[in-house]
Amino acid sequence: MPINLVLIIRPFFISIVCGFVTIPLILSYCKKKKLFDMPNARKIHTTNVPRLGGISFMPSMVLSFIITLFFLSDQYQVQKIEINLWSLYFMISLSMIYSVGIIDDLIGLSANIKFAVQILAASLLPVAGLYINNLYGLFGIYEIPFWIGAPMTVLTIVFIDNAMNLIDGIDGLCASLSLLALIGFLLCFWQQGLFTYCILISALAGVLIPYLYFNVFGKTEKNMKIFMGDSGSLTLGFILGFLFVKYTMDNRAVMPFCEDRMIKAFSLMIVPTFDVIRVILHRIKFKQPIFNADKNHIHHKMIRAGLSMHQSLIVILYLAIFFFFFNIILYSVIGISWVLIADIVLYTFIHLSINVFIMRKEEKEDLT
Repeated sequence: MPINLVLIIRPFFISIVCGFVTIPLILSYCKKKKLFDMPNARKIHTTNVPRLGGISFMPSMVLSFIITLFFLSDQYQVQKIEINLWSLYFMISLSMIYSVGIIDDLIGLSANIKFAVQILAASLLPVAGLYINNLYGLFGIYEIPFWIGAPMTVLTIVFIDNAMNLIDGIDGLCASLSLLALIGFLLCFWQQGLFTYCILISALAGVLIPYLYFNVFGKTEKNMKIFMGDSGSLTLGFILGFLFVKYTMDNRAVMPFCEDRMIKAFSLMIVPTFDVIRVILHRIKFKQPIFNADKNHIHHKMIRAGLSMHQSLIVILYLAIFFFFFNIILYSVIGISWVLIADIVLYTFIHLSINVFIMRKEEKEDLT
């Protein structure tokens, strides 16, 4: 087996083990302290479920990453491993997001406080020199200066972070979409030869496997079911936002220039980002506060259309996979701007079709 492949597989399995060890401990702690996600009008679940599963994500990822680097340094007799400035700032930023998520899960925080911390955490990356500096022809724009790219970077990371947080509405959805995106980014960084990032991504992907096992298949009555909470969804969203910016930044000292970098990164995040844009536009249309929770997300509409939670999960995952390959194939024929327009048209058509189906279904139910 190639050495590089071993380096990717090792953190994945270490992280899986960490997840299967820590999540049952978290479940027991939640039961003891009565830390549950209570059902209400805007939530689908009907029983009390522990909500601290996301606490296991960052420690499992970091531990797996460190152990793998230890094996790497021992194998190649590397005495020191250099860490660049943005990697250090990334860990500081991620720690801020992770801490805010835990505090919110334990005692609750206002949306304004979480939003402020997200902006502060995301702002550290451009300060360290990591920012979007090329749009790769989107709307005819290529290189952009720091004073435009820096705020765009902050907006992008905060937006992706909240998109992943908001789509965490049914069993397995946020974790599964994150896992698909992580696999995509892993392959992207693998192609560029950036194996350190591949190790980090693999370490995070690994812990999602035990989480999905407990979240999707765990039984509440056996105290085996758990939600990730904000500590999980915000952590996943922030890391995906960081990977998006890192991969799309045109830094030819690190990665050779590739015109398809933006379309790949964008396509990996299309379902959660398009969903939150549609929901925000819906709330603005009906003059509702944009931060208010409702049941208008894509998974809610799938369930209203008659699908079960697991069926909705599968359909949305297929939709995410479809959009990725649809975009890559379409990009080989037309430019990125036209691909984006095609995505908007197709995504709108899908939702309008679902709306029509729901309306007809409810009309039939009223008649009976």
